Amino acid sequence: MASIAATCNSASLLQYNHFKASKSRPINPMAARTISPPKRETDPKKRVVITGMGVVSVFGNDVNTFYEKLLEGQSGITLIDKFDATPFTVRFAGQIRNFSSAGYIEGKNDRRLDDCWRYCLVAGRKALDDANLGQQALEAIDRTRIGVLVGSGMGGLTTFSNGVEALIQQGFKKITPFFIPYSITNMGSALLAIDRGLMGPNYSISTACATANYCFYAAANHISRGEANVMVVGGTEAAVNPTGVGGFIACRALSQRNDEPHKASRPWDRDRDGFVIGEGAGVLIMESLEHATKRGANIIAEYLGGAITCDAHHMTDPRKDGLGISSCITKCLQHAGVSPEEVNYVNCHATSTLAGDLAEVIAIKKIFKNTSEMKMNGTKSMIGHGLGAAGGLEAIACIKAIATGWLHPTINQDNLEPEVDIDTVPNVKKQHLVNVAISNSFGFGGHNSVVAFAPYKS
Repeated sequence: MASIAATCNSASLLQYNHFKASKSRPINPMAARTISPPKRETDPKKRVVITGMGVVSVFGNDVNTFYEKLLEGQSGITLIDKFDATPFTVRFAGQIRNFSSAGYIEGKNDRRLDDCWRYCLVAGRKALDDANLGQQALEAIDRTRIGVLVGSGMGGLTTFSNGVEALIQQGFKKITPFFIPYSITNMGSALLAIDRGLMGPNYSISTACATANYCFYAAANHISRGEANVMVVGGTEAAVNPTGVGGFIACRALSQRNDEPHKASRPWDRDRDGFVIGEGAGVLIMESLEHATKRGANIIAEYLGGAITCDAHHMTDPRKDGLGISSCITKCLQHAGVSPEEVNYVNCHATSTLAGDLAEVIAIKKIFKNTSEMKMNGTKSMIGHGLGAAGGLEAIACIKAIATGWLHPTINQDNLEPEVDIDTVPNVKKQHLVNVAISNSFGFGGHNSVVAFAPYKS
């Protein structure tokens, strides 16, 4: 899953050369308009702040530990042991190990649930706890104005695969009654709302690897329109299973560096050969500034705005001209009330695919004319590509960069593409005071999404 191209445009050199040589269908630009200087939102009812974060990742379920491991440049990519991957041409992933839902999911339900929803429930509950919105606090506020929007690109893929296998091998009577409920992508939002009694806007979005950013964008709009005070929002995914790995192998999207898994995810490096599948969940608590201030919440960062666009070009390949991405960045900045000069950090989609990585850089350089003070990095170099969860995990990395003043490295930067002349924070963390950060996520179908975060200033 990966980008307006980012992913299945695959590891094939043939497609890479095609990308460099091909022309996207021309789009006639609109006449230039006089644009007023950007203005940020000032109404506390419409300003959206981040008051909590929750994560399930290859580095565990604690946000601080997750970011510390990223800062150390540690790779979470290992050989798969969730299933017998011996016959597969790709045998490694960003696989979660030793996951525990103790204290968050009751035993019987825990055994029945697909990992996708287990990750969602734990990350969501942890985010609520981080925002001081535990059960006692929730009972004291209006839960009809708290919504949940946690998306997934693949949904309950293990449940779905097992159900189909039961149908084919044993007949329809052997299909579990949980087959449909635990397969469909909206179930994460629903289960979290049921668990905590949250009665506000509730649904899911599924736009492949752009999913979580689409959710942030939609959730913030619910708040700014006055439809909710708080939104529990992010992405979840658990596709490290035979169907997920086999499907992406068939797309020719995955790296095949089986002998060196920890070196397989290498955004912008000339020796990259595809992405590494990952899994997990990343959830934020987004809240109106007015509501957060009234309840005395700890404000971690501010969401400034976002945008979504479509390449309208190809199911998996990126536009050579980068127009879909560059227009998405432009619209995000306009929505956020931010000028290009204010942005000094980009958490890139950067999946380690041949064409996708370059398409993103081309688009970034179109918008940001002076990149001498800019830093960009690729979280996926260490945790792999979390598909629908990727934007959630990377939003947490963005916000921790804002909070700590440290950017995690992009590892495996040994032989950069000559077109990449922006600082990728190669191999070692860097101190960097973030002014405005943007986080990019792109998905199959040409779905583009960009969101902007900044330090909170009253």
